[in-house]
Amino acid sequence: MTLNLPVPLITIVLLIGSNIFMTYAWYGHLRHHSLTWIGAILLSWGIAFFEYCLQVPANRIGFGYFSAAELKTIQEVISLTVFGIFSTLYLGESITWNHAIGFGLIIAGAFFVFKG
Repeated sequence: MTLNLPVPLITIVLLIGSNIFMTYAWYGHLRHHSLTWIGAILLSWGIAFFEYCLQVPANRIGFGYFSAAELKTIQEVISLTVFGIFSTLYLGESITWNHAIGFGLIIAGAFFVFKG
């Protein structure tokens, strides 16, 4: 089911949603110091379920239009973007110049994956 929207749009929107859930599952518990490790793991698994509910359809819809390597590259760029926003707004951390350069180099690598 593609809702008569372009495959790239559906794929990217679903991957953005899945990365929001996954970033929170991986790092959201860091602000909740009262959670035990087991509690954090169980909470993260519960959140990750919703990530998979978006990620699996995103990859199934996008595969064929995009190669597997392109899908992974899109996911990584989205992941870095979501993480940068999350770490700044939710965790209160700053993105330093060396983070920005490192992320930029990864994005430069993405350019070469898509370059024909």
